[in-house]
Amino acid sequence: MQAMILAAGRGERMRPLTDTCPKPLLPVNGKSLVHYHLEKLVKQGVKRVVINHAWLGHLIEQQLGDGRQFGLEICYSPEPHGGLETAGGIIRALPLLGDEPFWVINGDIYTELDFAKLPRTLAPNHHAHLLLVPNPSHHPHGDFGLKHGILQPRQHGIESFTYAGMGLYSPQFFADYHPGSEQFLKLRPLLEQGVAGQRIAATVFHEYWTDVGTPARLTALANTLQGQCTTRNTSEPL
Repeated sequence: MQAMILAAGRGERMRPLTDTCPKPLLPVNGKSLVHYHLEKLVKQGVKRVVINHAWLGHLIEQQLGDGRQFGLEICYSPEPHGGLETAGGIIRALPLLGDEPFWVINGDIYTELDFAKLPRTLAPNHHAHLLLVPNPSHHPHGDFGLKHGILQPRQHGIESFTYAGMGLYSPQFFADYHPGSEQFLKLRPLLEQGVAGQRIAATVFHEYWTDVGTPARLTALANTLQGQCTTRNTSEPL
């Protein structure tokens, strides 16, 4: 199993923090956001991770290196200035990801989800399996509906959920595009095509999750983790 961590975004809403630091490297409770992902992936036996980058990508490579410090191999997929957006970045990196389904994880999220719960296989007629979360306060209307385990358009009468920025994708999901090509392409239109064809499965999880998209959410996450650490320390037996 291979994984790709998306790390090419500029992080405009995080400025000025991201003026000198790419968002996935922002520290939270002593570790960068991407550091938490890599630790969890290693525990699940992932040996190779592809990381794309554009804004301040050299700093990502400097800090993470070849991955040996984490116990895996890291390969990088550089993108031109401004990046290629989510789908464009994945398509650019496809030659590094092989022919089997691979995990895609946003570099600017944090979750307490055990990565053992990430899907590892796809049904023959499915090209992706997304992880969803209950809608956070900053995104109350959600992204998609869910019915019998299949992703649905957001519509009246079906509960909506938010895409967690985590999923299992088959290379077939991107079959209309040449692997390795450079094109600016958002993921949402491809997801909508997959939804229309009933080709995307989905699962809702309820473990702690946050999209670290603003300085306020970064601070809230740091406070949450610090609180967890304090609780663990004070509850230990003497």
